Amino acid sequence: MHAGMLVALTRAVPPSIVDCELTHMARTPIDVRIARAQHHQYEQTLRALGCRVEHVPAAPDLPDSVFIEDTAVVFDEVAVITRPGAISRRAEPQAVATALSRYRPLRRIQPPATIDGGDVLVIGRRVFIGLSTRTNEEGVRQFTDALARFGYNVTGLPVDGCLHLKSAVTAAADDLLILDPVSIDPRRFDGLRWIETPPDERHAANVLRIGGTVVCPEDAPVTRRRLEDAGLSVRTTAASELAKAEGGLTCCSVIFRIP
Repeated sequence: MHAGMLVALTRAVPPSIVDCELTHMARTPIDVRIARAQHHQYEQTLRALGCRVEHVPAAPDLPDSVFIEDTAVVFDEVAVITRPGAISRRAEPQAVATALSRYRPLRRIQPPATIDGGDVLVIGRRVFIGLSTRTNEEGVRQFTDALARFGYNVTGLPVDGCLHLKSAVTAAADDLLILDPVSIDPRRFDGLRWIETPPDERHAANVLRIGGTVVCPEDAPVTRRRLEDAGLSVRTTAASELAKAEGGLTCCSVIFRIP
């Protein structure tokens, strides 16, 4: 399924984001007003790049609900509804599943498995899943089973020192990664090229690829230049407040094609 429209599911920044889960960062005050303004800019960027933005109903009492990526991973053939690793997030997937049921058959991850969508990196028919504090071996096994009939190759990778696999590495093109070499060994991605983030822009390993454009955090000028030097079209957007909640650019949407 390569033609058709891009749909981006998003979810509003809840006032409770100030009580978000944190694993690898110290808590610092989050300005909800600024976070919402940055999220609005993010949605405008999605629209500018050809996405139809659809809002999943807001969840004011679920602090991390803006990070909708963690609730589902959508393939051409199926949508896998996750079971988040943080107990406080277990109620998030249901509304996303309802939204996705219009577009895809659903497969659901069941206890005792846990998996966050932020740990799932899809590159063509290859799927890399981070074994993190949020995703366990049983999550990888069930996810592999959910894709078994569709011809994907699934690989589990240990993640240490960051929240999710996609905190450390994302795809900038079909065969090109952007990664933080402190958090992930690039040799684990056989056959793929990579660009490294500089030490003071490690967060910029999380970029959002939409069509032929890569969206990069605006506070990562060196990473942006490296992406552009590789021949990529790059746009930037502000994400500093959401980053205080350990959120990155991929975290705030679930993007997929419809005919």
